[in-house]
Amino acid sequence: MHDATSRGMQLLLALAASGLALGAAWMVPEPAVLLAVAALPIAGVIAFRAPFLLCLLFILFTFFRLHEAFPALNPLRLPQLLALGSLAVLGGLVAFRRIPIAWSPELKIFSWFFGIISLGCITATGRDLAFQAWTDNFVKIGIMVFAIASLARGPRDFALAARAFVAAGIAVAIVAISNRLEGIGLVEGTRVTVGRDIGSVLGDPNDLSLVLLFPLSFAVALVVTARTGIVARIFGVLGTGTIIWAILCTQSRGGLLGIVAVFGAIAARRVKSKALLGAAAVLALLVLSAAAGVSGRASGGAAEAGIDESSMGRLEAWKAAFRMAMAHPLTGVGLKNYSANFFFYSDYWEGFAKAVHSTWFSVLSEGGWIAFVLFIAMVWKTTRSALRSADLSSPEKAGEAYQPATHAMAQALVAGIAGFVVSGTFLTQGFTWPIYILLALSVGVARSIAAPR
Repeated sequence: MHDATSRGMQLLLALAASGLALGAAWMVPEPAVLLAVAALPIAGVIAFRAPFLLCLLFILFTFFRLHEAFPALNPLRLPQLLALGSLAVLGGLVAFRRIPIAWSPELKIFSWFFGIISLGCITATGRDLAFQAWTDNFVKIGIMVFAIASLARGPRDFALAARAFVAAGIAVAIVAISNRLEGIGLVEGTRVTVGRDIGSVLGDPNDLSLVLLFPLSFAVALVVTARTGIVARIFGVLGTGTIIWAILCTQSRGGLLGIVAVFGAIAARRVKSKALLGAAAVLALLVLSAAAGVSGRASGGAAEAGIDESSMGRLEAWKAAFRMAMAHPLTGVGLKNYSANFFFYSDYWEGFAKAVHSTWFSVLSEGGWIAFVLFIAMVWKTTRSALRSADLSSPEKAGEAYQPATHAMAQALVAGIAGFVVSGTFLTQGFTWPIYILLALSVGVARSIAAPR
């Protein structure tokens, strides 16, 4: 009976994929698109057998913006096709009860947070902006959080995810380094970007640095985790070096702090002396700042005496965010509405709205006080879950049941959360992918460790 249901499901997916292929070919009659959609029926069956891979590909293109880093991929419409495929497969798996939906305290808090933010779109000062941000990105995050948490269930999935993130990080990092060496798309003359000419999210140095910071924790985890294998360690070393070089090219101070936090979180489990660890962190930050040439930045560099203009603007942005939250305490000003409201809540106007440059103040201003408390609770619960998983999956605790891929993933989650918390104080990532991917994977790892062996 189960096999018959499985075959029926695969047939339905193949038919659905064929329909999508015909529709896409009719709407976009380009050779590259025709080639891509011709494979959809087969891809539909493969996706049903490996749904986690499909979701992972969707995240790689949506978060890392691979099609913008490599414009030759743009005609294939891969983000749209992967989005449709992911929704179709997930819907089919849930309808046919092929996967149990994951549930945990972290996901419960996230659900409440998602509900408050969604409600805020209705009460937003600019509903068009809020609903566009919700449909373009946030609702996808909401779906994928449960998809990843439910589908990532074992060492093979964790190994695949870690290597995919590092590979994507290396790919974007290489483009960033190439742009820096060739002087392409530089901001303020020295700060590297990717896809700035086509309006990519990676066209902002700070956003580029936070995208690169995410795979760094996975690369470092591959290097330091016991028994991961020589190939995985070499891959991790390559990823670590390439990604750090690219982050240095962005000259993002938040990115540099994130690098120190990632290594600090990994080292904290191995270095007993906290004083030594703190001294090493300060020294590392000074070395990274010098290597990045932060003092030579047009904004926030050594040429600005006292509290530099960049820092003053950031403090003013935080003040405006706090005022927005006080004026709209329940649901905030709404998704993507901070910039639109900056003029009305700031004493420091230069003719253009500033970015909030803080994850915490972004959530506070656009989500209100309830969302802010829920967000902090969600990050705290995720952190505790990741720490517990890193401890339980270690060789000492796991014993003969030790799985290098699971332990590497748990360590990467701890480092990734540390990088998010530190860099997030200066970079805006409250409604972007990193913390939500980390949350979903932490649930998956915890479920895998707790599952009977």
